[in-house]
Amino acid sequence: MALRYAGFAVLATLANLGVQRAVLSLGDGGQVFLAALFLGTLAGLVLKYMLDKRWIFDDHSTGVAAHGRKFSLYTIMGLVTTAIFWGVETAFWLAFQTDPMRELGAILGLAIGYVVKYRLDRRFVFTDATLAQAA
Repeated sequence: MALRYAGFAVLATLANLGVQRAVLSLGDGGQVFLAALFLGTLAGLVLKYMLDKRWIFDDHSTGVAAHGRKFSLYTIMGLVTTAIFWGVETAFWLAFQTDPMRELGAILGLAIGYVVKYRLDRRFVFTDATLAQAA
């Protein structure tokens, strides 16, 4: 399972950075950078949720209510890890002012964040209680 989780983290990271690159190609400046961070994070979050729900936590619940509740909790848990990710990426950007170093900061921040995120999701989102409620 750890290998699968790491693989999904890599896929979400690639989606995140791919969207960031696409947005950053549209221009320069703080607003473009913030848009890239937000949209990249959203892309990675949605992909990771779908993969984790089914293949990591074996959650087969369906329906808008079940997905809405779990995705909301998943997103809330992600706020902490997103702060880690954005903080490390932004620190690398401010320190080095190069895209390769910004992306290295993003990768390091995401790696740390995903370890923390798994623990939060296991404890608060995909618990036996929430899985039983969805059944």
